[in-house]
Amino acid sequence: MITGVPPRVWQRKPKLVKCLFVNCEMYAQDAFQAQRSQLVELLVSGSLEGFESVLDWLLSWEVLSWEDYEGLNLLGQPVSHLARRLLDTVWNKGAWGCELLTAAVQETQADRQPPELPGCWEPHSPHPARDLQSHRPAIVRRLYGHVEGVLDLTQARGFINQYECDEIRRPIFTSSQRARRLLDLAAVKANGLAAFLLQCVQELPVPLALPFEDAACKRYLSKLRTMVSAQSRFLSTYDGTENLCLEEIYTENVLEIRTEAGMAGPLQQSPATLGLEELFSTRGHLNEDADTVLVVGEAGSGKSTLLQQLHLLWASGRAFQEFIFVFPFSCRQLQCLAKPLSVWTLLFEHCCWPDLGQQDVFQVLLDHPERILLTFDGFDEFRFRFTDRDRHCCPTAPTSVQSLLFNLLQGNLLKNARKVLTSRPDAVSASLRKYVRTELNLKGFSEEGIELYLRKRHREPGVADRLICWLRATLALHSLCHLPVFSWMVSKCHQELLLQGGGSPKTTTDMYLLILQHFLLHASPPDPAARGLGAGPLRGSLLTLLHLGRLALWGLGTCCYVFSPKQLQAAHVDSEEVSLGFLVRAKTVVPGSTAPLEFLHITFQCFFAAFYLALSADTPPSSLRHLFNCHGPGCSPLAGVLSKLRMWGSGCKEGSVAALLQGAEPHNLQITAAFLAGLLSQEHRGLLAECQVSEKALLWRQACTRRCLARSLRKHFRSIPPAVPGEAKSMHAMPSFIWLIRSLYEMQEERLAREAVRRLDVGHLKLTFCSVGPAECAALAFVLRHLRQPVALQLDHNSVGDMGVEQLLPCLGVCKALYLRDNNVSDRGICKLTEHALRCEQLQKLALFNNKLTDGCAHSMAKLLACKQNFLALRLGNNHITAAGAEVLAQGLRANASLQFLGLWGNMVGDRGAQALAEALGDHQSLRWLSLVGNNIGSVGAQALALMLEKNMALEELCLEENRVQDEGVCCLAKGLEKNSSLKVLKWKEGKMEAGRPARRLLHPSRLSNNRITSLGAEALLQALEKNDTILEVWLRGNTFSPEETEKLSHRDTRLLL
Repeated sequence: MITGVPPRVWQRKPKLVKCLFVNCEMYAQDAFQAQRSQLVELLVSGSLEGFESVLDWLLSWEVLSWEDYEGLNLLGQPVSHLARRLLDTVWNKGAWGCELLTAAVQETQADRQPPELPGCWEPHSPHPARDLQSHRPAIVRRLYGHVEGVLDLTQARGFINQYECDEIRRPIFTSSQRARRLLDLAAVKANGLAAFLLQCVQELPVPLALPFEDAACKRYLSKLRTMVSAQSRFLSTYDGTENLCLEEIYTENVLEIRTEAGMAGPLQQSPATLGLEELFSTRGHLNEDADTVLVVGEAGSGKSTLLQQLHLLWASGRAFQEFIFVFPFSCRQLQCLAKPLSVWTLLFEHCCWPDLGQQDVFQVLLDHPERILLTFDGFDEFRFRFTDRDRHCCPTAPTSVQSLLFNLLQGNLLKNARKVLTSRPDAVSASLRKYVRTELNLKGFSEEGIELYLRKRHREPGVADRLICWLRATLALHSLCHLPVFSWMVSKCHQELLLQGGGSPKTTTDMYLLILQHFLLHASPPDPAARGLGAGPLRGSLLTLLHLGRLALWGLGTCCYVFSPKQLQAAHVDSEEVSLGFLVRAKTVVPGSTAPLEFLHITFQCFFAAFYLALSADTPPSSLRHLFNCHGPGCSPLAGVLSKLRMWGSGCKEGSVAALLQGAEPHNLQITAAFLAGLLSQEHRGLLAECQVSEKALLWRQACTRRCLARSLRKHFRSIPPAVPGEAKSMHAMPSFIWLIRSLYEMQEERLAREAVRRLDVGHLKLTFCSVGPAECAALAFVLRHLRQPVALQLDHNSVGDMGVEQLLPCLGVCKALYLRDNNVSDRGICKLTEHALRCEQLQKLALFNNKLTDGCAHSMAKLLACKQNFLALRLGNNHITAAGAEVLAQGLRANASLQFLGLWGNMVGDRGAQALAEALGDHQSLRWLSLVGNNIGSVGAQALALMLEKNMALEELCLEENRVQDEGVCCLAKGLEKNSSLKVLKWKEGKMEAGRPARRLLHPSRLSNNRITSLGAEALLQALEKNDTILEVWLRGNTFSPEETEKLSHRDTRLLL
């Protein structure tokens, strides 16, 4: 046995290693060389993460020198090349090196936890770099999840510079790789970094100890980890033809804490974003007594992949180690269980069975529920609606699967066990939300995330760069890619996209037809003369596609998303048709059972159902009205029951197209309807007609689709309540409105879009919290640009982003106001918006607060103010504008004579910015309301504002809460008030504001709250009030007054609000 190697290394060998070196205690070099190809396969069968873990062990055992390691740690080199180089290096070390390489592979393949770190380090270790190397595997694992904080700390202490930090934080690196590169840097720097890292690692939290010593429980835990690791290691959610290593391909999505509407204050920030490892953070709790974290996201936003990454991190010991047991479940598979089951049955028979001591293991689970995590993926695909009426509390008593799941979520079973539930938003009812601890919104990829994903998918030199460059130039497709499912399709079809001579895909239907072509061409020899999606592949595979379409439609109608061999046979889907790749093996959690088949993604199932409806001879056009007249998600159960009663009363047969459409979930019907509209568009009608489908039938279905869309929109518009007297008629869009607009966009018919909004007569269109992303913005612009009257378009609390802003530009000409609060918009998007706005006479108001704006957009804003002399309101609160940006805005204000409302609360303009704004506004004749809340303005800025008040005779309300004005500044403002005859309100205390607008008041106050003002400043204000009978309120709440001073000052002038 080699000295320094843990004894457990010599105990149990993985199966592959055993078969390579059976009956040998010390593997000779010639045997090692003879098995070279198998060893290479073993080293590259996992991810780059696995290869680097092998290097960690070899470094810690001093098999590799530092020079050896640097030659094996080269970016951009294929893992196979590095593996061969490693074998050459180790072979040259002799037989002992070959044996230790086998031991290192064993440790990595078994995915066991490395040995714990020593209880304490020597206080003054003479060789800290050597200590880091000796314990490298354990240190890498300990740093995982904390590496960002450690990097910040090391940079703050001066051990690394900004360049070194940025190199370690390159987006393509995983957390483990960042930890390794930090350790690599410590090995070569002689500035104390190694010793500092030793100290940091010792202070990091130690994983909780196991609450049991029983051998059966430990064996069960090992089996559970192995099973979860095997299921989560490879990503095959969207493709059955290849397995992608999740560790190498996983890209973080935008994950936001859900905010409640109507809770806005002057300094409310945008929703907090979280990393996956912060899933159970203490922020954003809705119900402290609940145990469930709800993750909502649109179809294709990456919910299943997020859970898979969570499982992998737990199984590999890199995160979520506060949980001893993690049990993953799929709702689409659970709903297929017809027999009653208990908690025992669910965990053991349908997840992981204990080989020994079942009762002991179950008792541990019951005794320590706080150390259990259960994940339920795809609640929107669970056909049973949530109810809390049936209470079930016994963990061993059987009940229905829906009762078991609902009582787990409520906490009636396994109380204090954590649950993670994923779902599309429309499937979450108000009754379910009562039992949710935290609700998170998964918004898909950011623009940076799209590019990072493509670079991870295409590591060949130049391929990712070409694809990203092409994608940036195709706005419509780029907008779709914020959903990971579309990014995967672009990656999958990158050759077709880069080589095509015609236009790029524009709609969702275009993209799905392209991926359909990709699969069909890979299943049969391609025609070299064919370009684009011709009728040839479709016509040759039409029968197969109709079989798959019938299966898809039947599944939607019966809420079935996984298919048994018997169901495939009934739909006439044979093994050859399965081999095309549209159906993949479902991830089963029951070891040894045969996994059923499922479509690549729920959107693929909807697409094939739409394809069947468009091309099948069994589809009467009249049945399509059931598709477009479907009740929206969240409709009352009574509406669904009455709809089904009308269906049976009309003579619909069970299993007919009409009956299946009536039985499908509304959100799936909406996706299917949008696909059908796209397939029956003028763009694709010729393609379908060439598939030997009746031209007459296609025309009938197209006409029926047009009529149904127009009728649904008219019905929607008729539901708009009449306008309140004295106000513009407003419409808050129902959930189905976005779907109808998307369906119109898929058809790409200008005449139909024009006709659809001809009767829309509203002055304010509100689409807040409607999951509007860039693709929805394109659809809105396509339809709304045909409005006859200008409209105020409110898109607050969505995911518009810069790409969405660019997609909205075609309809900007009919917008009199645009509200984009909380939409992750940056300078790039706003600069394009303002450039276009200069040519839009109707646009008078912009609300852009709670975004990512900086000084970089100030020049565009200043130009807008200077050139548009009918512009009324600009609200830029809660962004990142500093004094430099305020100075640029001031230049625009000097040339402006129309602005009435300017909101800059929650920025960082400071004294210098306040001075620039005050100088520009001294002679301004139209500004009525100015908010500079929370801008770090001190006495110098207050003096400048006081001089502005002496000159400006138009301003009615000035808000200065949450600054540092203090008494000196108040005294200056008091002198300004003595000469001012227009200001009605001065606020120095936080006041309520509605959606960024000043609260409705009969009188307008001044606000100076929370500014550390004492009685000296109040006295100066009182003297000013004696000479000013115009001002109605001065807010001084939240300042430093004693109770006696408050009472005394209040009696002297009632306009002073303390």
